[in-house]
Amino acid sequence: MNNIDLTQLDFAKGNGLLPAIIQDPDTGRVLMQGYMNEEALRKTMADKTVTFFSRSKGRLWTKGETSGNYLRLVDIKADCDQDSLLVYARPEGPVCHLGADTCWGETNHPVNFLSYLGTIIHSRKDADPETSYTARLLARGINKVAQKVGEEAVELVIEAKDDNEALFLNEAADLMYHYLVLLAAKGYHLADVEKVLQERHK
Repeated sequence: MNNIDLTQLDFAKGNGLLPAIIQDPDTGRVLMQGYMNEEALRKTMADKTVTFFSRSKGRLWTKGETSGNYLRLVDIKADCDQDSLLVYARPEGPVCHLGADTCWGETNHPVNFLSYLGTIIHSRKDADPETSYTARLLARGINKVAQKVGEEAVELVIEAKDDNEALFLNEAADLMYHYLVLLAAKGYHLADVEKVLQERHK
C-alpha cells in the first residue's frame, strides 16, 4: 500500500473532509463516493476496512456495519492537490444501499474479463467440490494445482508447433484458467501480478 503522509493532506479545504472515491481494483469499476476526515482515514488504514465520516449521521460510519457489505481496503492514493482520495477496495456484496453493485446502478463487471474470471474463481473456494470443478481442484491443494498448470503449459507448447488454431487457443485458455486458479490458491489476484508488471515497465 502506498504510504500517505497525513500531514500533507489538505483537510482544511473541505472543512475537515476529503472526498473519497472507491474503486474495485479487480474490475476497475467506481463503486461509490464518500467523505473521510482524518479519524476515518486513520481507522480505514488501521482496520483495512473502509470507514467514512457520514455527514448525515455526523459520525464515523464503516461501510457495511449494518448490511455486512464491507469494503476491504487494498490501497489508497491522494491526488496531486492532496485534497481527494482514490481508495481501492474489494466489496463484499452490493455497495449501494438500494442493492445495486455500485451507487450508479452499474453491474460490477470488469472491463477486463480475466479479472472477472479471477474473482469468480476466488468465490469458488467455498463452493461444493461435488458441483464445482474449481472448488474440487482447489480442495486438492497447492501441489495439485501447480501440477495442473505445468501439464497445461506442456499441452500448449505442443499445440504451438502445429497450425490448428482452435486447438491452440483452447489450450491457451486452459492454461490461463488454471493459472488463475493457482493465483487464487496462493491468495492472490490478477491485479497483484499486473502491478508487478507495471512496476517493471517503468
